[in-house]
Amino acid sequence: MTPNWKPGDRRPASDPMIRVDQAGEFGAIRIYAGQLAIMGDRHPVAREIAGMALQEEKHRAFFDAMMARRRVRPTIFAPLWNVAGFALGAVTAAIGPEAAMACTAAVETEIDKHYADQLVALGASDPELSDAIVEFQAEEVEHRDTALAHGAERAPAYPLMSAVIRAGCRIAIATAQRI
Repeated sequence: MTPNWKPGDRRPASDPMIRVDQAGEFGAIRIYAGQLAIMGDRHPVAREIAGMALQEEKHRAFFDAMMARRRVRPTIFAPLWNVAGFALGAVTAAIGPEAAMACTAAVETEIDKHYADQLVALGASDPELSDAIVEFQAEEVEHRDTALAHGAERAPAYPLMSAVIRAGCRIAIATAQRI
């Protein structure tokens, strides 16, 4: 983006991508914070969650910097993602470690698809953003695979829980892209 951008000028097509990606990373951090608030460090899965949360912090820092540099406005729903993410994490952890992992598997499945769609839409138009998305997508897939390896599919009502969380992710993505 040019530094001479003024209100009313047409914004780059990547702006909604950056906004939603930053919001998603923030939401993931809040989910993990909710899970860790309930689990503490008393369960081995908590160490995995803490490691994934650190990667999400790195992703968010990248998108925060890109938003500032390119003057992309954040979603107005950040306060909602703050509360909803923490609540989702806390509730799934309260159900049990497998439910916490089911939440991660569901979220990361949607994020993998979301990032793949973004890469197609970007093509070669924004190498800086595309390179970051490729890197972050690989880490999100690792998170999903870690969650599955730690019993996500053994969570109570896993198919229903996964479907509801994935639908929520799709709604959050569509909303953050626009508002």
